[in-house]
Amino acid sequence: MKPTITIEYCPKCGWMLRAAYMAQEFLTTFSDYVQAVSLKPGDVSGIFTISVNEKIVFDRKENGGFKEIKELKQLIRDEIDPEMSLGHSDRRS
Repeated sequence: MKPTITIEYCPKCGWMLRAAYMAQEFLTTFSDYVQAVSLKPGDVSGIFTISVNEKIVFDRKENGGFKEIKELKQLIRDEIDPEMSLGHSDRRS
């Protein structure tokens, strides 16, 4: 079965639009590799996590802020299919 990506966000912090944008990006990049991308309003203040099949791959609090979408896609790719090329997103600057 294909994995599910879950984005849990703090609605009180106003992060729903950020979560929706990321969900769109993940669906565009991983549409053939995932079953779903879900948005989950959190009940913990300040929460913003991204998980693949319930394994957290990104936590805003642990990271000290948000990462660029390129880096988040790499984290998800590494969980779903480490051999998958992300094209220009894999190039180093």
